[in-house]
Amino acid sequence: MLKTILSISGKPGLYKLVSQAKNMLIVESLQTGKRQPAYAHEKIISLGDIAIFTDEDDVPLGEVLESIKKKENGGKVSLDIKKADSETLRAYLADVLPNFDRERVYVTDIKKLISWYNLLVETGNTDFVEEKKAEAEPEKEAAEGAESK
Repeated sequence: MLKTILSISGKPGLYKLVSQAKNMLIVESLQTGKRQPAYAHEKIISLGDIAIFTDEDDVPLGEVLESIKKKENGGKVSLDIKKADSETLRAYLADVLPNFDRERVYVTDIKKLISWYNLLVETGNTDFVEEKKAEAEPEKEAAEGAESK
């Protein structure tokens, strides 16, 4: 699901990919539902391609959003990102992702993460992790169980 949700620099909010044309994409705003073109010269990134820096490896955004979803029991984040100070925001992310890289993850990144999460929950886009991965894990466990017999 995150592969079709886009962030476009210079434009507020998130957009859903509707169609592709020769030199542009047709996107739909998650907030307003209005469709508009996004041109090749704009910086467009899929949420599925974003990862959060940690002390070891980078963690895909979908896994971080899923952790927030578990922490908030599927609801919106109650933290007011406009009034929260940097320490409160860092503490919140530390609850969700304890080993995030405190030097490379900025407060603005945390604010954007929380606002994206809230927007996705508001619009009913809560399938953050690919189902294929969830289906592959039981198969892996079954294979490991068969090997041990």
